Amino acid sequence: MLRATQFHDLVLMVARQLAKLPVVPVPAGFRFQPVDADEVAARLVELTLGPPAGLVPDLGGPRVYRGADLVGGYLRASHRHRPIVPVWLPGKAARAVRAGANLSPEQAVGHRSWEDFLAERVSLPSGSRSRSTA
Repeated sequence: MLRATQFHDLVLMVARQLAKLPVVPVPAGFRFQPVDADEVAARLVELTLGPPAGLVPDLGGPRVYRGADLVGGYLRASHRHRPIVPVWLPGKAARAVRAGANLSPEQAVGHRSWEDFLAERVSLPSGSRSRSTA
């Protein structure tokens, strides 16, 4: 069994939806460690071709980001301007995320950063359109 931190694609999907709003609410105190889905897939293939391993070490992206920094990076890459407003979320699950339960900094073995992912998937060269719309 391989546990991984949040995929870049999930963070992008959420950022795109939030960016449709005139003001972007971002959960206060939330941090994320996005990882590239291809890197997780490669590790799963490696594990599948090897001997049974049971629960293996988690796989995390190369860096931990504040939620506001991830959304801000998307806004810059997509050339949008929106105010980002921290929103306090109550409850046990939100408390766990604020405490870092969704992170794996000791297993930051992924190589592709959020910035690299955005440069490929979101940024548009001058005067052209990408297959992926912001």
